[in-house]
Amino acid sequence: MTIVKTTFGRRSFLKSSALAGGGMMLGFSWFASCKPTPEQIVNMPKEWFNINAYLKIGENGLVTIMSPNPEIGQNVKTSMPMLVAEELDVDWKNVIVEQAPLDTDLFTRQLAGGSQSIRQGWESLRMAGASARRMLQEAAAEAWQVSADEITVENGVLSHEQSGKSAGFGEMASAAAEIPVPEEVRLKDLKDYKIIGTSRKNVDGKKIVTGEPLYGLDYKKDGMLIAMIAHPPAFGMKLKSFDASQAKAMPGIKDVIPVKTYKDDYKLQWSDTSTYPDLVAVVGNSTWEVMQAKKSLRLEWESIGENDNIPSALENTSGHKALMNEMQLKKAEVRRKDGNPESAFKNAAKIIERTYSCPFLAHNTMEPMNFFADVRPDMAELAGPIQTPEFMEKTVAARLDLPLEKVDIHMTRMGGGFGRRLYGHFLVEAAVISQKMNAPVKLIYSREDDMSYGIYRPAYLATYRAALDANNNLTAFHVKAGGIPESPLFANRFPAGAIDNYLAESWAAKSNISVGAFRAPRSNFIAGAEQSFLDELAEEMGKDPIDFRLELLEKAKNSPVGERNDYEVERYAGVLKLVKEKSNWGSEQEGVHRGVSAYFCHNSYVAQVLDMVVKNGAPVVEKVHCAIDCGIVVNPDAAINLSEGGIVDGIGHAMYSEITVKEGVPEQNNFDKYRLIRHSEAPKAIEVHFVENEIDPTGLGEPPFPPIMGAVANALYKATGKRFYDQPFMGSSSSVLG
Repeated sequence: MTIVKTTFGRRSFLKSSALAGGGMMLGFSWFASCKPTPEQIVNMPKEWFNINAYLKIGENGLVTIMSPNPEIGQNVKTSMPMLVAEELDVDWKNVIVEQAPLDTDLFTRQLAGGSQSIRQGWESLRMAGASARRMLQEAAAEAWQVSADEITVENGVLSHEQSGKSAGFGEMASAAAEIPVPEEVRLKDLKDYKIIGTSRKNVDGKKIVTGEPLYGLDYKKDGMLIAMIAHPPAFGMKLKSFDASQAKAMPGIKDVIPVKTYKDDYKLQWSDTSTYPDLVAVVGNSTWEVMQAKKSLRLEWESIGENDNIPSALENTSGHKALMNEMQLKKAEVRRKDGNPESAFKNAAKIIERTYSCPFLAHNTMEPMNFFADVRPDMAELAGPIQTPEFMEKTVAARLDLPLEKVDIHMTRMGGGFGRRLYGHFLVEAAVISQKMNAPVKLIYSREDDMSYGIYRPAYLATYRAALDANNNLTAFHVKAGGIPESPLFANRFPAGAIDNYLAESWAAKSNISVGAFRAPRSNFIAGAEQSFLDELAEEMGKDPIDFRLELLEKAKNSPVGERNDYEVERYAGVLKLVKEKSNWGSEQEGVHRGVSAYFCHNSYVAQVLDMVVKNGAPVVEKVHCAIDCGIVVNPDAAINLSEGGIVDGIGHAMYSEITVKEGVPEQNNFDKYRLIRHSEAPKAIEVHFVENEIDPTGLGEPPFPPIMGAVANALYKATGKRFYDQPFMGSSSSVLG
């Protein structure tokens, strides 16, 4: 067993323990239609005892475990409570999971982002369970007048072998709630796990498939009004004036009001990214009435003018491409330099150079942006889908001039996001509208509102060069990457550290178009570009693509270059070897074209082999083999599901998706123009294999996404004989058949 101090988070335990006694804490019970069934009422305890911030125990032994982080589809609402339940040693069938309230005194890092929920909660969640277990043991020891160390715990039952006494958790819960938090606790060894490492069903699964209220759009409250916004039609424009007389006269409309999202003197947090701070809001009784009134608004817009070195307020995709090509020729910031790459390129017998690009992308969550707000003079209650509740709590408090403790944000399950809901401008907009209307309001974005608002994945460009000597040996490697408005470069990732002469350069160009995190930020482009180039380089050198990568990793292991390499060679090589084995690499079938890719991001390692065939002149992905090293896998089925989703998502974006801009106007504003992958285009089969080790869990929501784009490009080359450098591969600017 591992002994850990409970100093971390101790204040949470103490504060919550002081609240012990009767009374049930609210989780999702503020949904009016979330009523328990008669069977559930019979089985629910009459009294709950709060052991610590993460759990409470009923007198009948039923345990409620709080899941602290927002649920965005990554299944942390199931996996995080599993960590608590493991150390508590309760039977999972006797566990109820609730979404924890936003409470930064009790919980830390209540956000969904960076694939860090399990990694960051690994110790604190287990500590919570272990502390509760120890408090129950001490309560039983006091009742039985024996040593707490003699009491064993299994499946929610406390036992003392010598005396033959035993008791369920419920019998000791009241006394345990009064026990001081132990100074240190023992955590289980991996070999003793009963819950961690086993597959558990999604705790919201039944509610999702039966349509019970879970999402922000489900939220209803008596007297609630509906609001929708009108924003400028183009990036680089702002509101000049509006005439709402006709809209106000329409049935069901309460008012049409100007909305200023942030005050002029407010210093924006990173999560406050907003394209249009000045909006017009239409407020009424129903969504349909508000939508119709919005169409009747007479709106006048004006250019914001040139600013901040942006040459034109109204931008165009053609101009973006020209600008990126121009920037690629200019001097850039050197982010890493090993050896003497200039000399190596000067003396090279052969130089391979390739350039890769990708467009802006919209998140296109299934559930459009929405949020409920009920702002009163002395408090604000908000509810909805947000990845950054603790950040937005501060923003709302500042915007409404309320003390932080007077702002209450409830977290609903999110209908997609992976970055889009990191930025809570829509939450603030809802709060401002509610304050102005002096009524509870639910703000709803239409699909067109969301797709044309920005917060896109940036557009990127990267050029790779490799120098070969007369014997076809790799002597130098150079990557120069940038984008609008940020660079995708990771200077210290593979193949840095594996090549004696290495140069990484970065640049960025400004834009009026607002961007933000998109599943696996920056990695989602640079991984595919890098892995495509490595494949082409391997072919030029006459090497097998997997063997070539393993050779580079062997060099990084035995003779590493530099001291800032941010990957572990053995783990990186491990996933390549595993996917090589599981895919039977080297025994390709006739007509099956294979592409390989591997990448490290968010502390995890992923390698993929994609099998493609050509049917009726079109590429078809038959199968994907995926090997992942993300440390200990908490919930295998959920981990597989998350990996499969990332793979399908990555294939779709690489092949089909793009946002283009003409005179500042996004040319794709709904699914009729923005191409997503279709069911028939998804892989026919996906095999996911996890490296088994005892490393603490690392990221998983994002790592399977970036490398698959390189695997797609490499398989397309095998299938068509043509290299693909510009995403989307089957979009308007490039075509497999073209």
